[in-house]
Amino acid sequence: MRRTAFLLVGVIVAGAAAATPLVFAQGRDRGPTAIPDNVPYDGRFTFARIRYDEAPDGGYRRDVKWAHDYPRGERHLTRIVTELSSIRARTTVSNVLTLTDPELSKYPVAYLCEAGYWRPSDLDVLALRTYLQKGGFIIFDDFARNDWVNFEAQMRRVMPGLRPMRLSTSDRIFDAFYRIERLEYQHPYYGLPSEFWGYYENNDRSQRLLAVVNYNNDLSELWEFSDEGMFPVDVSNEAYKLGVNYLVYAMTR
Repeated sequence: MRRTAFLLVGVIVAGAAAATPLVFAQGRDRGPTAIPDNVPYDGRFTFARIRYDEAPDGGYRRDVKWAHDYPRGERHLTRIVTELSSIRARTTVSNVLTLTDPELSKYPVAYLCEAGYWRPSDLDVLALRTYLQKGGFIIFDDFARNDWVNFEAQMRRVMPGLRPMRLSTSDRIFDAFYRIERLEYQHPYYGLPSEFWGYYENNDRSQRLLAVVNYNNDLSELWEFSDEGMFPVDVSNEAYKLGVNYLVYAMTR
C-alpha cells in the first residue's frame, strides 16, 4: 500500500450500473435517481450504504435522507481508493442494505448519512450492535446542528456502555494512509466547524475504533461533486483523504 502526496482530483467518471430499480431517491438538483438491485458479494470491497425508515417529520426537504449523494459520492471514493491503494474495490456499483439484512455481515464498512432522521427499530439496534461487535465499522456522515441529539440517543441504544469520544490527529485513523495534520474542516454549505467523534471498544483509544462520526460535515457531498467545480480542489482533496483513511483503517484492523 503506497502513500501519494496529492489526490489530483480532476474529472472523475463513475460508471452507471444497469439494473432493475429498487426505489427512487431525489438527487440534489438532479431529479429522480434509480437505485438498482444489489450486486452479489464477490470478495472485492463494495461500498455498503445503510437504508432506513425516516422520522415521521421528514424535514423540510422532500427527499430520501439515507440516499443523499448516492451513487456518485461512493463511486468516486471507491475509484480514488482503488487508484491509490492495494484495496480491490468495485468502482461502478455499490450496495444499499438495511441493518437487519444478513448480507451486511459480508461488508466490513457501512455508511449512514443524515443521522438526525435515523430512527432504528429494536431489531435494527440489535443488528448494528452485532455487526460492530463482530468486526464491522460504520461511517456516520452528512448531519449537523441539532441532528446530534437524535444521533447520540440512538447510539446509546446501540452501544449502551460506550460514549462518543472527540477525535484528534493523534487517533490512529488519521494516520491509516495519509497523515492528517489538522482537523480544521467546515461544513461545505453551513460553514460550521466540523467535529470528528468516534466509538472505541471499551471506551479505550488503544483498542479498535468501531465508528467514526463526521459531525457538522458532509464528506460525501464533496466526493459527489468533485468533478464539477462546485468546491475548491483542495477542499475536495481533504475530503478524499479522510475517506481513504477511513476505508484503509477499517480494512486493516
